[in-house]
Amino acid sequence: MLRPLATLFAAALLCSGCAEISEPDTAVQAGYGADSGEEVSLPLTEAIAKLPVAKEVTSGYDREKFNHWVDADGDCQDARTEVLLEESSKKARGRCDVTSGAWLSTYDGVTLKRPGGLDIDHMVALKESWESGANAWTDEQREAYANDLGDPRALIAVTAATNRSKGDQDPADWMPDATSYHCTYVADWVAVKIRWSLFADRAEKAALEDIAAGCDNPEITVRLAGPAQGDSDQGDSDQGDAPEGGSGEDPRFDTCAKATAKGYGPYRKGRDAEYEWYRDGDKDGTVCDS
Repeated sequence: MLRPLATLFAAALLCSGCAEISEPDTAVQAGYGADSGEEVSLPLTEAIAKLPVAKEVTSGYDREKFNHWVDADGDCQDARTEVLLEESSKKARGRCDVTSGAWLSTYDGVTLKRPGGLDIDHMVALKESWESGANAWTDEQREAYANDLGDPRALIAVTAATNRSKGDQDPADWMPDATSYHCTYVADWVAVKIRWSLFADRAEKAALEDIAAGCDNPEITVRLAGPAQGDSDQGDSDQGDAPEGGSGEDPRFDTCAKATAKGYGPYRKGRDAEYEWYRDGDKDGTVCDS
C-alpha cells in the first residue's frame, strides 16, 4: 500500500523548527510505502529521487543520547559482538567476547584476523542520523537505531582507521578508498536512510545522484523500521492555541488549506503523525480533510 511520503518524513521531523523542509517535488510526494515492518523494493536511482530533502539539524547532538552496543536478547553478546560473529568469513573464536576470526574491511580492502583493529561502523553515523531526523526520536528509538541488527547494512565491521577517517561525514564529503565498493556503499547508505525515514541535505542527495549515475542501478529492498514518532528533545509545543485548521508544529505549512493544496491530508488520529500538528475542532479524528 503506497501513500504520500509525508507520513514518513514528517514523522521523523516531529519537532517544530528542527529542520526546514524544502518544497517537495513530485517524486518525493510519491512515497516509499506505508507502515513499519513493510518491505519496499525499488531501483537505486528511484530511491534516491524519493529521499526528502531538508536542512541538517546542527545542534543538540550527544553520542550518549544513543545507547549503543546493548545486549538486547540477553545472550551475553552485545550488538558489536553480534556483528563480528556474523561478518567473520570463518568461524570466529569466542562467544561473549570474540578473540579471532577473519574480516574483510570493504572500505579499504584490508583483511584482519583480530577484532582489536576493527570498528563497527554505523553506515549512517549516529551524528548524521541526528542531523537527519533522529533528534526528534525517543531514547528507545535512538537505542534501536544504534543497535540495528535487523538489517545487515546498518552496522559493518571495518578497520578502525577507515572508520575514523569517515567520522560522521555523508557521501558528499567522504567515500571509501575502495572505489569498487562505491556503488554498494551508496546503495547501503540509501537503504538505511529509507529504513529509518531519515532525510538528506541537498549536497548529500546531489552526491548520491552523481555516484549512482555510474552504477548499474541495482534494485534495493528495505524493511521499514517505522516512522520515528515520540517525544522530541526540542520540547512539546502547546497546540491548544492553534487556530481551527491551523498548524501547531507543521514545519512546512501554516494551515490545512495550504497542506491540502499541495496534496497532503487528510490526517487521521492513530495513523498519521501529522494529525497531532493540527487542532481537531469537530473531534472526528480527522484533520485537513477539506
